[in-house]
Amino acid sequence: MAQYKSSQAPGDVIVVPPRMPHAFSTQRAASAELLVVIAPGVERFEYFRQLTRIARGEKPPESLRDVQDLYDTYFLNSPEWEASQR
Repeated sequence: MAQYKSSQAPGDVIVVPPRMPHAFSTQRAASAELLVVIAPGVERFEYFRQLTRIARGEKPPESLRDVQDLYDTYFLNSPEWEASQR
């Protein structure tokens, strides 16, 4: 699987093809707002609520394993990604 990084500016749009593994983050000590559009529309509201609970420390990240099949969202090991987040 090819791996590459892309940097966006405010207002940019990124399109992720179906079944394409992907990840995103801000630069260190930066913040961002993110608008996610999933088309065709599928109900993933609770998935994003779960991400919010994890970000707030209310749930552990491992809690997403329980809902991977339900939301068709799976986590992959990526040494390159992990190294870039240090």
